[in-house]
Amino acid sequence: MTELTELVGTWMRRQRWYSTKNVEPRLRLLASFETEPADGDVRILTHFFCDDAPRTPRIYQVPVVARADRDGDEAALIGEAGGRYLYDGCTEEAYVAALVQLMTGEDRAEGRDAHAQGHSLGERLVVRSSRRLTGEQSNTSIVGELEDGRPALIKVFRVVQDGENPDVSTLAALTAGGSRRTPALLGWLTGRWPTADGGTASGELALMQDFLPGSEDGWELAVSAAERSEDFTERAYLLGAGTAELHRSMAQVLPTTLASKEDVALALDGMFRRLTVTTTEVPEVDELRAGIAAVYEEAAAAPLPVLQRIHGDLHLGQVLYSPERGWQFIDFEGEPLRPLAERALPDATMRDVAGMLRSFDYVAGSLARREPPVDATAWASDARGAYLGGYASVAGSEVEDFRLLLDAFELDKAVYEIAYEARHRPAWIPIPLAAVQRLLATRVG
Repeated sequence: MTELTELVGTWMRRQRWYSTKNVEPRLRLLASFETEPADGDVRILTHFFCDDAPRTPRIYQVPVVARADRDGDEAALIGEAGGRYLYDGCTEEAYVAALVQLMTGEDRAEGRDAHAQGHSLGERLVVRSSRRLTGEQSNTSIVGELEDGRPALIKVFRVVQDGENPDVSTLAALTAGGSRRTPALLGWLTGRWPTADGGTASGELALMQDFLPGSEDGWELAVSAAERSEDFTERAYLLGAGTAELHRSMAQVLPTTLASKEDVALALDGMFRRLTVTTTEVPEVDELRAGIAAVYEEAAAAPLPVLQRIHGDLHLGQVLYSPERGWQFIDFEGEPLRPLAERALPDATMRDVAGMLRSFDYVAGSLARREPPVDATAWASDARGAYLGGYASVAGSEVEDFRLLLDAFELDKAVYEIAYEARHRPAWIPIPLAAVQRLLATRVG
């Protein structure tokens, strides 16, 4: 399999979802399973490769369609091996059709040291055409047209990890509970494969959900409105109300627990670790450290919230506006840098609220960097206020009851953003730095 490994390594290096940038992959083929195609002229194999290039090895899922003839999409060609031409499965209708059949038919695929099992909340579905979406960073998304004409979104997880993926478990629970704030989950695929050190891992490999045609991306909607100075408060209010409705639905269908002192200590430790890292990398933050620390300590001493499943990475890019269904929430994988085992743990709803508040701030910050610059400071302030008002319209006094916690989460998010910008976009540091200064000044006032 050396030939296959070398071909995939060269090809993988060029993919946007390859997570270790600026290094060459060092791959080992761990396992594979084969899926039965509708067309007997092709073979469909899903490989699990371990990449030893990063400090912590990562396992990648690589679906491949092998053809006798070179008649696939040239842009998706991986290479030639064993007398066959290998193509990225996610671009091939044969793979997508077989994947959908495997998922929604609750079928099983066996292979060398790996297997996969389909799961469904409804009937067996058949996809008759598909196209891969562009622009994804960590996964691959595909839009498929079902036999009855409905569109569906198929997401293939590229980096696979041992444990429960909240993108599946959250959406499954919300769909079963009748949520109207999320696309319905139609099916998903779990699997088992070897780990980097010779053990065994299991988790989710792919999912399929409703696709909402005509929906608009929340970030693009907000930026468009802000640059034109168009009022966004009504939509922000509805987004806040939708967020509270989502949290309420999650609390009804997934476990909740009262925060303990140990939970508080763990959260506080994480905040201070991020603050230490940021002050080391960006000395200007050191002048603000005492004020930030005081907010953290004050929040830790405040009344404890009920913890529940939350979105975990909520911002304007994680919501869609549907003309028929209003605001829809997507992508429940959680914070990408957090270990998978932590992402499904109960957390405070104010963490999601803080994430969305920061997102409105980034709309104004990004427009201020244009040439000529656009001043959307007032727009962002109005949107933030309307969003909190909408949230309170459903959640009552929750924001005011846990205002100290919300402030701490928002500061923590901004501190993290400063460190991120210092590493990737130093010219953008003023956006989160100004937010920290504003938040601290507001509390002093």
